[in-house]
Amino acid sequence: MIIKVKYFNLKKYVKISEPCLEMFITEVRVKFSIPEDKTLTVTDDGGTEVDADVFPELVTKDVCLVIHDSEGESPASESSGSLTDTLSLLSSQGSEVELSQNKRACLGAEMLQCVTAKDLVKNVLLEKPGGATVLKEYEDTGKICDSSRRQMVNILAAHMTEKEGRIPQRLTKEKYALGIVTLFPSLQDPMSKKGYEHFYDAQSGSGFLAWRLKTIQRKTKFHPESSSSPKAAVVMGGGPTLVRDNSQEDQLQDEQCKEAISLMTHTNERDTIFQKMQETFHFRQGLIHNPETSASVLSMFPRLLDTKGLVLQDFSLLFGAETAARLLERGEQVESSADYHPGWDSDMSTLLLLLHILSPQPAGRKRGHKISARDAIDHLVVFHKSCQSLDEHLDSDERQQPYLLASGTTKRAISAFYIAMDKKLIPCQGNASLAAFDELFKMDVPPLSKLLT
Repeated sequence: MIIKVKYFNLKKYVKISEPCLEMFITEVRVKFSIPEDKTLTVTDDGGTEVDADVFPELVTKDVCLVIHDSEGESPASESSGSLTDTLSLLSSQGSEVELSQNKRACLGAEMLQCVTAKDLVKNVLLEKPGGATVLKEYEDTGKICDSSRRQMVNILAAHMTEKEGRIPQRLTKEKYALGIVTLFPSLQDPMSKKGYEHFYDAQSGSGFLAWRLKTIQRKTKFHPESSSSPKAAVVMGGGPTLVRDNSQEDQLQDEQCKEAISLMTHTNERDTIFQKMQETFHFRQGLIHNPETSASVLSMFPRLLDTKGLVLQDFSLLFGAETAARLLERGEQVESSADYHPGWDSDMSTLLLLLHILSPQPAGRKRGHKISARDAIDHLVVFHKSCQSLDEHLDSDERQQPYLLASGTTKRAISAFYIAMDKKLIPCQGNASLAAFDELFKMDVPPLSKLLT
């Protein structure tokens, strides 16, 4: 791997075969011709000292390591004591001090992300069969053979599908890939931008993790039975009034439902809320289909307004995991286009492009006023500055159909998505455009759309 190094006012690249601090210092002495009698210390560009424990993780980031010796004299000052060189050195050091706080903040956030991803991958490998063998092999040899690497990828891909279904989110796959190269530094690719693209590359959708997930998706893809089977008969019909047959077990009844609803109202434990919402699913469906009680669903289940993921859980219980994952599965296969709406990211730009290629509605006497495709964009997604009040936006909003409210500093830096409907906000679980659109679609599917009508 190649590391950028600064020794006083000299900057050079140093190449080492493995992330070892002692080997790095030895190569630095050779590169800068530093005598052996000088004691060297290593810091990052923010002034924080680097020791042998954090060195393997730090070198995976694009940082410049600074070398300090025991005498504190620059080679340039020994050969030339000109005042001009001294002033130039002080000027450059002063500019570095001004940027040190920002660099330390960015480096601290990146290091925290790496540590979190590393702990996630390590815990998964320790929990799953065969994972401890992979960790032991790397601890003994410092590398992983191809068969162990395939086993590790299979374990992590299976864990992702267990947590998020057949189509894990892009950020999840990137987090696992980062955790792999952080936990096993020898697996990092020094020639790539982030170092983990060979495990998952978000731009091309390739990598070991991506290929394994595609294999899982292909093997678990739903295959309808042949038309000759009596089970293949499809009953046409549906709509908001259709009561679907859901074979959910462990459903609470009567007094147990009331106790569960009371518990959800007074607890903030996310796992408990999801479990009780699942156990009261049949009770909630009965309220939704009853015209006299459908308007009271939100007041009875207020956690729908402040807990992310409950809409997705109800949709999966209503239609099944296969149907719930279909939109995201198809969405990742579509080539993104960021040219038509350059203000948004590529996924949202592609979704907005669909509004321009929809076939026009047939004209008729009773047909209401048509709107253009550009006007229709505001009925799908609205950008909201994160520094402005959400309540003021809802008070002035007159839209009757649900839409996405994207809150952030810019359209390309969205921090949170909400589903706005009838002057209420439902927080979206995913921060990506495609995931938020998927949740909007599931919110607007009857009978879930009755929750806010």
